[in-house]
Amino acid sequence: MTSNSPAASRSSTAVQNLDPSDWAAFRAQGHAMLDDMCDHIEGLTTGPVWRAQPTAAKARFEADLPLEPTDLAACHEIFKANVLPYGGGNAHPGFMGWVQGAGTPVGMLAEMLSAGLNANLGGRDHMPIAVERQVVRWTREMFGFPPQATGLFVTGASQANFLAVLIARQRALGPSARNAGVAASGVQLTAYASSAAHGCIARALDMAGLGVDCLRRIAVDQDHRMDLAALRAAIAQDRGAGFTPFLIVGTAGTVDVGAIDDLHGLADIAADQDLSFHVDGALGALAVLSKDLAPRVAGIERCDTLAFDFHKWGQVPYDAGFLLVRDGALHRQTFASDAAYLSRAQRGMAAGDWWPCDYGPDLSRGFRALKTWFTLKTYGANALGASMARNCALAQRLAAGIAAEPELTLAAPVALNIVCFHYGDGRFDPRIVADLQEAGVVAPSLTHIDGRSAIRSAIVNHRTRPSDVDALVVETLKFGRVASREVVEVTPA
Repeated sequence: MTSNSPAASRSSTAVQNLDPSDWAAFRAQGHAMLDDMCDHIEGLTTGPVWRAQPTAAKARFEADLPLEPTDLAACHEIFKANVLPYGGGNAHPGFMGWVQGAGTPVGMLAEMLSAGLNANLGGRDHMPIAVERQVVRWTREMFGFPPQATGLFVTGASQANFLAVLIARQRALGPSARNAGVAASGVQLTAYASSAAHGCIARALDMAGLGVDCLRRIAVDQDHRMDLAALRAAIAQDRGAGFTPFLIVGTAGTVDVGAIDDLHGLADIAADQDLSFHVDGALGALAVLSKDLAPRVAGIERCDTLAFDFHKWGQVPYDAGFLLVRDGALHRQTFASDAAYLSRAQRGMAAGDWWPCDYGPDLSRGFRALKTWFTLKTYGANALGASMARNCALAQRLAAGIAAEPELTLAAPVALNIVCFHYGDGRFDPRIVADLQEAGVVAPSLTHIDGRSAIRSAIVNHRTRPSDVDALVVETLKFGRVASREVVEVTPA
């Protein structure tokens, strides 16, 4: 920064460091901020799911760069007045819009501890690395993976899916792909996923240098699961045309309707064809923690790589995505690289036999493992699994409520915790969803199934109650009838 830049024109009374000069006052303010957040979470049910952001509140965050200090208490007041009331709503029990976890008070406190420690989880010899390794071991245990399996915290399942594509590419092309590039191999790789797979799969292939066109989108059956016969035919056709199939991507909980592919069937095909088998389990993978739900994701233990999010059904605060890899050696070969500034040592701070930077692209990494460790340790895996089972029971309750109303129809089978439905012929669904969100009682989202708009309720929140799903039926009927009546009133005689 040059001396004549605006930000360089600072007060001549610069402090020696950024710690508070009055620790007692700082503690008091910190306790007040913590109390406010506890009050907010405790009182979620008393407010709306979502509020539109006022113009004045948005204007607060269009100001110029502050050059001089502002009192912490004043900053906190700005947050309370202009940010806290206008969040995305996913902590509220009436939020059913997208597959987003609700977080927990325990996770909030763990995030505070992590921020205070300010650990960089790229590598080196410090206890936060041991905490992450503990969660990796627990995750291996959850999914029945072997001891040589490795894992890594990432931002979310989109990033985990991308890293899984790179690992599968490494398996298919070998080390030369990292040096000479994909084009030098002279091989045209092809991957396979259902037509209902998340859009991040195509993006992952794009970012891996393979191109979106290498993805074969396989048709789904009446239950929205990948058609295995169609998959086998597509692989055979590609081999006959000179392509090199390398990857099958199964889905444990599709983004639209929560369908789960036949994972055992996909694993069999992958083994028969010598392809990598990856599962995108962003939504449903953690169903393994529930004895009632685990059979629905049977076969997930056979995949080579698995992407999922602790910040969805695991209720860990954002963000806490995870990648689990069966072949730990292949995982390391895909990402590790030598650099002088990453030299290892037998002792001292640069010791340690496991550096996460060898297993992904990030050298600077936050301590996501701590809030996950606290969540698993404090609540226990059984409690998390029971919460997921309750969500699925609520989805069945909602489906039954829809079936009981002649004006409502299900748009897809209910496989897990997502319920998609129509009001009438579906033409009012977009308006109804917007009306519901603005009313703030309960908030679903909009999707499209078989070319038609549909109201989509994703029940992920551990706070959601039977009264919330019942309210969705009641409020949908109310807004749907208003929309229908208005159309009748403006129709010429």
